[in-house]
Amino acid sequence: MVILLLLLFYDIVIVKLFCDNVIMRKEQYFDTNFSHFRDLLEDDKGIILSNSSVYRILDNAGIQSPRKHRRPRKIHARRERMPQAGMLVQIDCTSFEWIPSVGNMALHGAIDDATGQVLALYFTENECMNGYFELMRTIIGQYGIPISLYADKHTIFASPNKGKISIEEQLEGKVVNETQFQMAMSTLGISIINARSPQAKGRVERLWNTLQDRLRAELRIYGIDSMEKANEFLPKFLERYNKRFAIEPQDPEPAFRELPPDIDLDNILCVKLSRKVDNGGVFSLHSQYYQVVCDDGKTVAPIVPRAKITVLTSPRIGIRVQYGNNIYAVKKLDEPPKKAQKANKASSSSTAKPYKPSPTHPWKQGWQKAPSYWYEESDREILEALYNSSRAWH
Repeated sequence: MVILLLLLFYDIVIVKLFCDNVIMRKEQYFDTNFSHFRDLLEDDKGIILSNSSVYRILDNAGIQSPRKHRRPRKIHARRERMPQAGMLVQIDCTSFEWIPSVGNMALHGAIDDATGQVLALYFTENECMNGYFELMRTIIGQYGIPISLYADKHTIFASPNKGKISIEEQLEGKVVNETQFQMAMSTLGISIINARSPQAKGRVERLWNTLQDRLRAELRIYGIDSMEKANEFLPKFLERYNKRFAIEPQDPEPAFRELPPDIDLDNILCVKLSRKVDNGGVFSLHSQYYQVVCDDGKTVAPIVPRAKITVLTSPRIGIRVQYGNNIYAVKKLDEPPKKAQKANKASSSSTAKPYKPSPTHPWKQGWQKAPSYWYEESDREILEALYNSSRAWH
């Protein structure tokens, strides 16, 4: 009798669980695939089921997965993973309608080659250098400095003139200027490897397909309706994602390097421009004039006139100036000092009376011309005078 009651109770539980799962799948999790639905049941509802049970329950209810896995038509040979975490990090960006009410947003991502762990994600309106700077800020802050980055040939990572220099020009010492992102990575000792095709960085390319299923669905489920809220949600999403998909590397010792404590990362992950200051420590940037000042915001920084400075700009730090090993703040000017001085000179010259020389001034005297003397003599008289001259015989 007890056994029959237990079996009856078990059947009731199974039927209720079946109905609850089907209802949740249709109403709340309708755009998730079966594997993602199982993970969400465990994380959000505390319901632990095997993949086969979820597949069987949903299949019996006539529900199909939104993504059917098909065998790829062309198979590319996969490159072996790096042995240590941090030896190679693949970075890329994709534009997608992650939040329907917001429209397309650019998601910048970085995945470790050795472990498949997604190290950082960041949303912006479009693919931009600031998005990649935020990726590197998160990676360095949480894990350390990686050895190298694997990226495409976007102009953020490589100059468009890179392949236009001939061998003769290279022998003459001509080089292509680095991009702003390359300069920042060189300062940190990170090398950039440019992939020749999307298949070469297949791990980060395949990541986008997975995120377009999972991340988009979770942004809707958890009521994320703006880009700012989406960036705040990403760390929580990455924690669950890496727990589900990351693997152990061949060598457990990571290759990430620690950032020295005396280095300010904000002064590296920024745009750097070269300028010259005038006698008052003033320079121009984007048609606006700034004065280099000390920390108090009033004292002019001790910079040699006409010296070259490096202007640092980013959304995080605003505008700073680097001169030698020192970092200075700036003060925005309403009017350039040189123009103000010219205006003062012009006003003073317009009010001054013109100078009038006195009548005895040399300018008033004119040229004093000496009288000219001349004689008319015949050639015979000249010859006789020379012949009779006593000095002609000495």
